[in-house]
Amino acid sequence: MSYLKLGIFALLFTVLSASCKHHEEARKPISQASGTFMKKSADRNKKLVANEEDVIKKIIKNNPKVKYYATRKGYWLSYDERNPTDTQTPKKGDIAYFNLEIKDIKGKIIYSEADLGPQTYYIDKQDIMIGLRDGIKLMHKNETVTFLFPSHIAYGYHGDNKKIGTNEPLMCTVTLRNFIKDPSVATSTASETTKPVEKIATPANTAKTITEQTSKPITQTKKDTINP
Repeated sequence: MSYLKLGIFALLFTVLSASCKHHEEARKPISQASGTFMKKSADRNKKLVANEEDVIKKIIKNNPKVKYYATRKGYWLSYDERNPTDTQTPKKGDIAYFNLEIKDIKGKIIYSEADLGPQTYYIDKQDIMIGLRDGIKLMHKNETVTFLFPSHIAYGYHGDNKKIGTNEPLMCTVTLRNFIKDPSVATSTASETTKPVEKIATPANTAKTITEQTSKPITQTKKDTINP
C-alpha cells in the first residue's frame, strides 16, 4: 500500500512540475511580444517625426522670402510683426493675452481668430498645446509669430477630437497682445515677505530672532537656432 501511495505522489509531482514548466514557457512569448511591440512603436514614432520634419523643411525651402528660425524644442517660427524694443518675455507667474489662428501645415484655416476668440493663458499653469506653451515664452508684447509645429508637440495622436486629426502638424499664428503679473501670485508673495519674524525663547529666557534664509534662421545654406 505504501508503494502505491509513493507512486501516486511521484505521479502528482511529475504532473505539477510539467504544468508549472509549461506555464512559465507559455509566458515568455508574451514578454518578448511586448518588447517587440514597444520597439516597433518607437520606430514608427521616429519615422513619423522625421517625415513631418521633412514636410516642414520643404515648406520653408519653398518660401525663401520668409525667414524661419529653428528652436531647440523641435519647431520653427517666423515673425510677421516684430517688436525689437522690448526685452521682456512672459514667464511663469504671468498671464498672457493673445489671439490665435490655427491652420493645417499647407495653410488651410482650421480655426480662425474669430472662431477661437481672445485667449488667456496662465503661464505654465494651464494645459495647452505643448508647442504654444513654449513658443509664447519666446515672444515680446505686440509681436505676431507664425509657428510650424510637428504633431508630437501639437495635438499628437488623438487630435482635438473635433477638426484636428490624428498626427497632424500645424501652422499656428499668435499675436501676443499683452502679459502681466498674475495678481494672485503677487499677493501671495507680498504676504510672505511681510510675515512677522518669529522669536523663540532660549533656556536662559532670552530671545533669538529667526530670520528666513533666502538663501536660426532656416535657409538653404545655413540654420540658426533660437534658444528657448
